[in-house]
Amino acid sequence: MLGAAGIAIGAVLPAIAASRNGRVAAIASRDPGRAKKLADAYRGAKAPYSYEELLADPGVDAVYIPLVNNLHKEWTMRAVAAGKHVLCEKPLAMNAQEAEEMAVVAQSAGKLLMEAFMYRFHPRTRRFVDALHDPIYVQASFGFTMKDTSDFRLQASLGGGALLDVGCYGVRAARWILGEPSNVQARARMQGGIDMTTSALLQFPGGQTAAVWASFDSPEEQSLSVVARDDVYRLDRPFSSREEVDEYQVMVESFADSILLDKPAAIPLSESIANMKVLDRIKEAAATS
Repeated sequence: MLGAAGIAIGAVLPAIAASRNGRVAAIASRDPGRAKKLADAYRGAKAPYSYEELLADPGVDAVYIPLVNNLHKEWTMRAVAAGKHVLCEKPLAMNAQEAEEMAVVAQSAGKLLMEAFMYRFHPRTRRFVDALHDPIYVQASFGFTMKDTSDFRLQASLGGGALLDVGCYGVRAARWILGEPSNVQARARMQGGIDMTTSALLQFPGGQTAAVWASFDSPEEQSLSVVARDDVYRLDRPFSSREEVDEYQVMVESFADSILLDKPAAIPLSESIANMKVLDRIKEAAATS
């Protein structure tokens, strides 16, 4: 693991440790003391002094990158160049161009690169989507109150903003259900160079529509509603449920299976790039509205 992010400490590291096909081999942080403390919790895990030292370790097969968004491309490229497979936290990149460049490098090196969208692996979510019949409208919301003013997600240069942080979930859900949008409209409330709230309307070639809402201004809110021709379907907490299974563990086991069994990633890079393209279009539409 490169970086001691909260999502890694609270979810991904425990998932790797509990997985049937992987183990925590090494943890590096800008604070070596913090890395050592984290590594001590996992039997046999090392705490290299730097990211570079970790990438040079032949005992590390794959790297999980939970760094701030603007560092995803750089450290994915460096990890791949060091011969490592990469599980990169969402969003994969700052924009579609970066994602495409990352994909080319990974594919040229023969290394697996997958975006860590854990909710796509939850059986509950998959059953929900599989049960839909002729959907015509999707409404996806994800919001919470951003209280920590020092959080990187409030800094534009680091890839902050509600759209990249939580809007990516709603866009991916809408595309999973309805396909690729033909038209995008959006509005955003900006503050300090980042979007605190973004609302987008996506229109699809078959006449279907989707509304995606992402916010740092709201109380905790997660919902996914789908109007189909036969019924209305609703899924509560669609993006962070641990009912039945640990979706993070299912994700890391799938990622490891793809490496060990030489199988395609469950979330292909083409899917991640397509999602980034829609996020780019929403950002552009909001900026010109």
